[in-house]
Amino acid sequence: MTYVIAQPCVDTKDRACVDECPVDCIYEGKRMLYIQPDECVDCGACEPVCPVEAIFYEDDVPEEWKEFYTANVGFFDEVGSPGGAARTDVSDKDHPLVAALPPQED
Repeated sequence: MTYVIAQPCVDTKDRACVDECPVDCIYEGKRMLYIQPDECVDCGACEPVCPVEAIFYEDDVPEEWKEFYTANVGFFDEVGSPGGAARTDVSDKDHPLVAALPPQED
C-alpha cells in the first residue's frame, strides 16, 4: 500500500509534503507532485501537511480521483525508483491523465 496524490495538487504543487517526507519519495512533475510507490514507507507524514488535501491513503482515495493511483504509479514507468527525489530534477512531464487536464483554477 502507498499514499496517492490526487487532482487538488494539479497546478498547485505546494511542496509542504516534500519537506515533511522522511524518505524523499515525492517527486515533482510539470503540473503536480507524485509519490513513488516503491519508495513510500506509508508513514503518513505527508497527508496532514498538504494545504489542498490532495494526499490520500491508497484505499481512501475519493471515487472521483481513483485514476490518480494509476497516474502516480505510471509516472514512474520511465523514471523507475531513483532512490530519492533530491537526486532528480523537476520533470518537464506529467502522467498523460494530468497532462490532459485543463488548467486548474484557484
